[in-house]
Amino acid sequence: MSVIEVLAPGLLTTVQDLGRPGFGPMGVSAAGAADPLALQIGNRLVDNARGAAALEMTLLGGSFRFPEGAVVALAGSDFGPLLDDIPIEMWALIKLGPGQTLKLGPSRSGARCYLCVRGGIAAGMFLGSASTDVLSGLGGYNGRPLRKGDVLNIGETEGPFRKAALGSEALKKLSPRKVLRLTPGPQSDWFPESSQQLFYGNSYRVSEESNRMGLRLKGPPVLAGAGGGMITEGVSLGAIQIPEGGQPIILFVEQQTTGGYPKIANVISADLSSVGQLRPRDEVRFEKVSWEMARAALREQEALLSADALISG
Repeated sequence: MSVIEVLAPGLLTTVQDLGRPGFGPMGVSAAGAADPLALQIGNRLVDNARGAAALEMTLLGGSFRFPEGAVVALAGSDFGPLLDDIPIEMWALIKLGPGQTLKLGPSRSGARCYLCVRGGIAAGMFLGSASTDVLSGLGGYNGRPLRKGDVLNIGETEGPFRKAALGSEALKKLSPRKVLRLTPGPQSDWFPESSQQLFYGNSYRVSEESNRMGLRLKGPPVLAGAGGGMITEGVSLGAIQIPEGGQPIILFVEQQTTGGYPKIANVISADLSSVGQLRPRDEVRFEKVSWEMARAALREQEALLSADALISG
């Protein structure tokens, strides 16, 4: 079996797939790739199943040696990849010879880059997923971020190498958004019109305290009307909570499964990948859309992901 040797892990590198949704009632968050769009495209490039496990790097990439070689693709934000110190392309199929080293540096654009390898990362499964839940220490490689000296197994591979890359038009259509589209949250009517206008009319900055559990935003405080406290209830991926003080929090892939703060809105499914590419100090704005527009955006995204023309030879 081919392997990947971790020479340097980067800032935060974990094994991720499309997560383990459906276990919230058991207190288990879905985890999974912060940018599932990039993960799926990378896997399509290397001829994996769309949800195969890959390496997710955050803000600063790592260095990896491939003793037996491999076929890989890098998707997501540009981390300045080098193959034996020679620059290589993002969003393209790359063949590595035995003993070659892939090195990635600091991000030049968004927050996360995905290293997809043909055959996928052969990691242990927990509740049907190989995703690492860092907070609970579940899944992935020993339930933790990678460290120097780790050795990861690559799944069995077959098939010839062929040149392939993401088409330029598709890349443009799938690029991260800085205006996130939202549908009303379950407590949206708790917030008076003045608070709604303030929330949708201003930009917010991503705090350095943000992580895979949630993105804390800084900006004009959003205040709920007089209504007292609320009973803790289940929360969804992308929910925007407004705690005391009025600074919004976008609940993300390793979110808690219940919460007791009112939720003014929810990021639509088609824009969750854009949330995964937000870095500390990035600014973001919000746009309210209808349920019909949210469903149409997801259908459009899924059609593009499945299209034969997505990948050019």
